[in-house]
Amino acid sequence: FRVERRQVEAPGSYEQDPWAMTDEEKLQAVPQIHKQGNELYRQGKVQEAASKYYDAIACLKNLQMKEQPGSPDWIELDQKITPLLLNYCQCKLQCEEYYEVLDHCSSILNKYEDNVKAYFKRGKAHAAVWNVAEAQADFAKVLALDPSLRAVVSKELRSLEARLREKEAEDKIRFKGIFSQ
Repeated sequence: FRVERRQVEAPGSYEQDPWAMTDEEKLQAVPQIHKQGNELYRQGKVQEAASKYYDAIACLKNLQMKEQPGSPDWIELDQKITPLLLNYCQCKLQCEEYYEVLDHCSSILNKYEDNVKAYFKRGKAHAAVWNVAEAQADFAKVLALDPSLRAVVSKELRSLEARLREKEAEDKIRFKGIFSQ
């Protein structure tokens, strides 16, 4: 046999992969992974932050699969997953992966109908993929649930309206004279 040393890590710096962790280790690792994701996001490392949030979600989903759906433990794990999933969606919004945001936010809203952040992120994703009516409906729901967000929602709606006007002007130029032959 021949053994090759690839790298040496300082004591305490080794991060165990989630698949190799026990259930207890996964549960203890989630807050730390979440914190690492938040720090990476603050540093502008959005892709890396999304990866951390994904790892934390995977740990909790793995634990959740061992519980009876609807049981108190299952619900508790689901409530821990939701903020991680919202953070993950924020990263995906910035990476312009809008359809993934739509899927995840819709899954959150199927369980938690009053989640303002999920409506807001889904509204932004709808706006980005030109689902205008859906975006407006989601932003209206945000205002209904939290009127203090009026300024932020108004800004998003104005941005959407401006993009629509630009698109209409481009379409007018593009299709000018198409039927006049």
